[in-house]
Amino acid sequence: MNVKQIIVMRKDLNMRKGKMTAQGSHASLANILALLEHMPAKHIGMDAKGDVAVLPLFAHPELEYWINNKFTKICVSVDSEMELMQIYTQAKQAKLLCTLITDAGLTEFNGVPTKTCLAIGPNLSENIDKITGHLKLL
Repeated sequence: MNVKQIIVMRKDLNMRKGKMTAQGSHASLANILALLEHMPAKHIGMDAKGDVAVLPLFAHPELEYWINNKFTKICVSVDSEMELMQIYTQAKQAKLLCTLITDAGLTEFNGVPTKTCLAIGPNLSENIDKITGHLKLL
């Protein structure tokens, strides 16, 4: 099984590298939290070492595989808000887990809330590649 998460970042904003990293991290984590939020509590517990673990046999086998294996994340780029929103819409229509991040504008963007990036997945690579396979690596 080949499972990954894609982070789609806007290049046209010319964000500082630290800002880009933070925004991508927000998107990645938001997707995982969204999955866990809708997961029955019986699937979240402790492993043998006492660490929090997502237990097997839940409704998202891609997440379980992703967490327990390569944890692959790939960052790609788009050149505009319009292109970011097109990718977001396509991912939603394909029923892929995705989260759009809008920065509050407190440290960049002159106080204007700005759509910066989105995360898609984790899901099967073949499903995500239909939507993001043409995008350039960041």
